[in-house]
Amino acid sequence: MKKIALILISMAGITASAQEVMTPELLWKLGRISPLGISNDGKSIIYKVSTPSMEENKSNSEFFSIPITGGNATSIKNHSDLVQDKNKHGEWILSNKEVKIDPTHGKDFYPELEKSEVQIFNALDYRHWDTYNDGHHNHVILTNAKNEEIDILSNEPYDCPQKPFGGDEDYIWSPDGSKVIYVCKKKTGTDYATSTNTDLYEYDIATKTTKNLTEKNLGYDVAPQFSPNGDLSWLQMKRDGYEADKNDIIVRHKGLDINLTASWDGTVDSFTWSKDGKKVYFLAPVAGTKQLFEVNFPGLTKIAVRVNQITEGQFDVNQIIGFNEDIVFVTRSDMNHANEIFSYNLKKKNWSQITHVNTDVYAKLNLPKVEKRMVKTTDGKDMLVWVILPPNFDASKKYPTLLYCQGGPQGALSQFYSFRWNFQVMASQGYIVVAPNRRGMPGHGVAWNEQISKDWGGQVMDDYLSAIDDVAKENYVDTSRLGAVGASYGGYSVFYLAGIHKKRFKTFIAHAGIFNTQSMYGTTEEVFFTNWDMGGAYWETNNKLAQKSYTDFNPITLVNNWDTPIFIIQGAKDYRVPMGQSQEAFQAAQLKGIKSRFMLFPEENHWILKPQNGLVWQREFFKWLKETL
Repeated sequence: MKKIALILISMAGITASAQEVMTPELLWKLGRISPLGISNDGKSIIYKVSTPSMEENKSNSEFFSIPITGGNATSIKNHSDLVQDKNKHGEWILSNKEVKIDPTHGKDFYPELEKSEVQIFNALDYRHWDTYNDGHHNHVILTNAKNEEIDILSNEPYDCPQKPFGGDEDYIWSPDGSKVIYVCKKKTGTDYATSTNTDLYEYDIATKTTKNLTEKNLGYDVAPQFSPNGDLSWLQMKRDGYEADKNDIIVRHKGLDINLTASWDGTVDSFTWSKDGKKVYFLAPVAGTKQLFEVNFPGLTKIAVRVNQITEGQFDVNQIIGFNEDIVFVTRSDMNHANEIFSYNLKKKNWSQITHVNTDVYAKLNLPKVEKRMVKTTDGKDMLVWVILPPNFDASKKYPTLLYCQGGPQGALSQFYSFRWNFQVMASQGYIVVAPNRRGMPGHGVAWNEQISKDWGGQVMDDYLSAIDDVAKENYVDTSRLGAVGASYGGYSVFYLAGIHKKRFKTFIAHAGIFNTQSMYGTTEEVFFTNWDMGGAYWETNNKLAQKSYTDFNPITLVNNWDTPIFIIQGAKDYRVPMGQSQEAFQAAQLKGIKSRFMLFPEENHWILKPQNGLVWQREFFKWLKETL
């Protein structure tokens, strides 16, 4: 009897352990992996793991080395010695630093008034992302062993790396080390704010001269790489002002620019060359995921260019780390698992997980089920919709259900693992999540991706409603407890749906959403975005597309229809979708007597990055849902 009792107790313990689910608190304990590359001897992968600390309100990092075949990871300190330094060539080291170029402060103009607190601007680009322009610009610096420096953008009011997210990938050596290739948008002020025309520039160390290599292209030119054969390659968008244009791989071969992905109906995220220079491997969104592709490089021969999808599955391939013979090393995630490093055998077509940063955590959890569903849209198209079901899902029960509205507006809704908009956490708190790949998302052809521009309140809104209405037909959906949530363009979607939903939804949550397209045009820092997506300025009375964006597709014009509780969230240092958007929405809801709440993060931008702020965000998110759904 004692043995039986012990067995039962043991089994009860196993069952209890298996019933654990992901929580906001647990989410903020997960390690976040960042690969640095394959070691110089080719035997190991070097990577960083950042782990949030609630007590310190920051993330702490540790570096590791792990054999390329997998096994035990070893903590290391001098990681820079183990991975080839791409920024060093001969006697010169490439780096970057901020350099003061422009006068902007009162003391710059009036040195005797050094305690004045004022900034003076004569054009736009006076603020960007989450900082005001203080006259400093990122410049690429050459340094030798004698600590002699060459600023290759000396006295130029431009940035390389690009602000706000550029890094050392924005500048590279030529194969012989005689030149530096760098990315830069050489525009200032209002011209800078209204353009996406970055170019690749070549700086010659011997002559100290600079040449524009991509002057003829008017859109983005970024991510320069040299092939093993010495050909310059990069990613290119054609149209100025369109930040979500089709991204193609360009190779400059014997004086000609060859577009390897011109005839392929998709857009490239990132790429790298095979070691023999015969192929380019790249990552791209496809059918609600991100996968690994390859394209052959024919040179000037008559061999046809062919794009092939290599991997397939319900996951995202997020980064190509490197190669070892027939093995490619990548990071991979899905809606239930944060990034880990995997290897993929290109010949055998099989996967192997290399790192296990969070494996022990996930092993204890009862995971949600992620289903792919195809929904017919109002214009007769097939739309992929991800449906995430709670752990221990029981189809005989009824569940509250959330329509998730993706931002971007042209951001892929793939198998990503967010540490804020985390579907695993949402489903694990007992909610079904409906996440449609609505119009305006890459991975379903260029036409599908482009349709949303200048039509923010049109077909895409029908797509949202088609998705939630289709899933709501299931008996396990509690149609009296539907909510809609989203951020950025997703926040705009929430504000807009609040005016047209006709009692479908019981609650809304909007983070950093566009509420008033007119004031958004007047305050956002990247005007090229609103020019393109809205169709122009609100004062262009003869511009029918623009006028529709500022009237019919403006959520503020539908506020008279608002009658549903709404939770509004905003970062005060968000200059992409400035704080006034959320203030206007909250004020309207309050004055109309609608149950509403405003959560402001004074030190956060378009994202919520600090651990304690992130945990408050999660707790308040679910607190609101419990109150209103």
